[in-house]
Amino acid sequence: MKDTETNAGLFDSLMFDMDGTLWDAVDSYCAIWNACIDECCPDVKKVDRATLSAMMGKPLDFIYNTLIGNAAPVDKFMERLDANEAILMPKLGGRLYPGVTETISELSKRYRLFMVSNCTHRGLPVFLEFTGLKPYFTDAVSFGETGHEKDVNIAMLMERYGLKAPLYIGDTQGDCRSSHAAGVPFAWAKYGFGKDVNDAEYTLNSITDLTKIC
Repeated sequence: MKDTETNAGLFDSLMFDMDGTLWDAVDSYCAIWNACIDECCPDVKKVDRATLSAMMGKPLDFIYNTLIGNAAPVDKFMERLDANEAILMPKLGGRLYPGVTETISELSKRYRLFMVSNCTHRGLPVFLEFTGLKPYFTDAVSFGETGHEKDVNIAMLMERYGLKAPLYIGDTQGDCRSSHAAGVPFAWAKYGFGKDVNDAEYTLNSITDLTKIC
């Protein structure tokens, strides 16, 4: 794994995960999921921060099957999840990691920036509006929008914009696998939710380390 002082050569774009990479919104997600549990399956154990943190980066259907299973009709629960997210996330939002705004602003002067996340279809638009970062990003694609995981969505953006040398930045082993499956090098946000990512090309102790790599 290369350190942050290594010259990475030239990238033509940077692609970012959201949760655990740019912000922490786990407490808000807990509030949303628990509101849905109250409405759809009150006998199910409420979600806490530790449980949900361990699932960050997973596709929505995996999280649902793990937390809810057969305790509620999936269509009804997902309908309420979408409705509660639409109401609560624009108000609750999340906490940007230190240096995110400044780093994204600086990098946007030299690279096209994108977001690829396994969140719902509302997740990335809400993030970009809540944080004020929307002007810096060319495009953003989520699992909730396409029904595809990150490797497919990364490849889709590469084809859509003619990208030849992107770098994907995320915080979990799953992010790393998806990045490599798309043929893209990976920078691990070590400060995020993921642990023991052993095959990343670069390691970030802070988002500001990206300015050294790039």
